[in-house]
Amino acid sequence: MTTGYAHPEVLVSTEWVETHRQDPRVRIVESDEDVLLYHQGHIPGAVMIDWQRDLQHQVVRDYIDPRAFEELCASKGISNDTTVVFYGDKNNWWACYAFWTFKLFGHADCRVMNGGRKRWEAESRPMVREPEPQYPRGTYRAAAPDLSIRAFRDEVLAHARAGLPLIDVRSPGEYTGELLHMPDYPQEGALRGGHIPGAINVPWSKAVQEDGTFKSRAELEQLYFEQAGLPRQGQPVIAYCRIGERSSLTWFVLTYLLGLPRVKNYDGSWTEWGNLVGVPVAKGPEPGKAT
Repeated sequence: MTTGYAHPEVLVSTEWVETHRQDPRVRIVESDEDVLLYHQGHIPGAVMIDWQRDLQHQVVRDYIDPRAFEELCASKGISNDTTVVFYGDKNNWWACYAFWTFKLFGHADCRVMNGGRKRWEAESRPMVREPEPQYPRGTYRAAAPDLSIRAFRDEVLAHARAGLPLIDVRSPGEYTGELLHMPDYPQEGALRGGHIPGAINVPWSKAVQEDGTFKSRAELEQLYFEQAGLPRQGQPVIAYCRIGERSSLTWFVLTYLLGLPRVKNYDGSWTEWGNLVGVPVAKGPEPGKAT
């Protein structure tokens, strides 16, 4: 059920995907943390987008440029008017990252399959191990990157100094500085641990239920507004994590499920901030801020 969300049209059910997966106006996209999962089994007709290979510049730490994005979309059979539905592992963590990147380049109709791979598999829906399908080339024109949804370090510094809302969606151990990285990611840490002063700690996974679907609007409002004290409207909000992947899911929740109008994802996140010289860093919990 998506009733009650601010923008329920961005979430589709597994039943919807089953019905529309052969619709030429729809492209189903799998985007996973574990890129081998697609080859082990995927939704029939789905194409694969590898967040690191396809969406990231391979030399400079940045996203591909608009021309490369146009080529990526065209090669997957995606045009400007295509409805693109994302799903993946880890409760749609990377699906939301791909969604955010598509929105960065102005794609109009992006959606997320609620529950991701986990729910599709739990319902014993069809999966195939066939090679990625080849569709007729799409016709695509990318917009200039939409910086209303992306934050950079100088903006984050000014935002923090102004006391505006920041959400750190990492684990409590990363937030307090006890950990420099997630337990299974030893090569992706930073020189300093901790968090941006004033940031609220709301781990990304708290927005998702056990079956992989998003929590209800009432539960999300309780989490972000009542427990974390996030303002319901007006002030701009910046979310961050390690490299902007977990925070893209929180950005999705705040923007589309709760309807906050001014949310940005700081994709530089802690791997940038924790390696900068001279920026403020806080360690330990902040009273009244950690959830």
